[in-house]
Amino acid sequence: MRVLMITSEWPTEKLPYAVPFLVGEVESLRELGVDVTVFHFRGRKNPAMYLRSWIRLRMEYDLQDFDIVHAQFGQSGLLALPRIKPLVVTFRGSDLYGIPKANGRYSGASLLLQAVSRYVASRADHVIVVSRGLLDRLPPGIPATVIPCGVDLSLFRPCCRTVARQQLGLPMGVRLVLFAGDPGNPVKRFWLAREAVAMAASRLSAPVRIVMLRGVPHKMVPLYMNACDVLLLTSLHEGSPNVVKEALACNLPIVSVDVGDVRDRVRDVDGCVVCEHPSPVVIGNALVSVLSNPRRIRGRNAILHLERRVVAQNIVRVYLTIANSGLGCVQRGELLDR
Repeated sequence: MRVLMITSEWPTEKLPYAVPFLVGEVESLRELGVDVTVFHFRGRKNPAMYLRSWIRLRMEYDLQDFDIVHAQFGQSGLLALPRIKPLVVTFRGSDLYGIPKANGRYSGASLLLQAVSRYVASRADHVIVVSRGLLDRLPPGIPATVIPCGVDLSLFRPCCRTVARQQLGLPMGVRLVLFAGDPGNPVKRFWLAREAVAMAASRLSAPVRIVMLRGVPHKMVPLYMNACDVLLLTSLHEGSPNVVKEALACNLPIVSVDVGDVRDRVRDVDGCVVCEHPSPVVIGNALVSVLSNPRRIRGRNAILHLERRVVAQNIVRVYLTIANSGLGCVQRGELLDR
């Protein structure tokens, strides 16, 4: 099977560690024998760049040579229209929620992005969403399947905290809070994380420090997760944050606001906290409860079914469904997240 993957996000020379979850998905599909060709473009919210990319795609490839076209993110699906081959579109969060401004409020451009994504969804043969909450943001009657991103369990696995800290040069007598988002991205609400950590630090006897993951090679992330005492997630919205699943694979406790599928992922894992209210006090209290007695959780078993090869097999089921005109592989609305 030949698949053309169209995506507006992909590693570049300037951003070599971008979208590791998507890179892993493509690698897993190829390991299963799917012939995946990746077409990467940058739209930069500029209609002219989308038009140039639409033309470039058709100059570089004959779409008739592919069995499936798979667009990653709603806006990427514009390049596949008008549809020539069966079209699958994966929605990951911001394409359906929108992108906030620095003040945390959604802009008019976000409304346009939502409208574009809903339009693309209505033209797709099948839609994949990474969490159940995104189903409600699709137009009625869209054939959709819930498939979260997979996790490389051979890479993300527990190891000794002391050894991890020694290798990274991190102090031993400090409570380390891991923040995985870009602090400059309004979606990640770093201001909220900073205030919550400050509140927790004022109540704990041991010093507390935030450890940032920005610019860290993906292969180094497990070492940071094993070195830290808790993962903190304060996002305004998420689809299915892979960092949560990766933390669970490393048995790292999690404190998070209630976004995406986080509650589903940690539901049966003792030692993780999902905060009902996104305030520094509530999140700070949760950090205090976790950091007062730092320990490892039993989170790995909770995400074994999301090993990236298993997830890739579910994506192939979607491909086969539309390649076979909807016969016998996945059912409309099927939830492949458990």
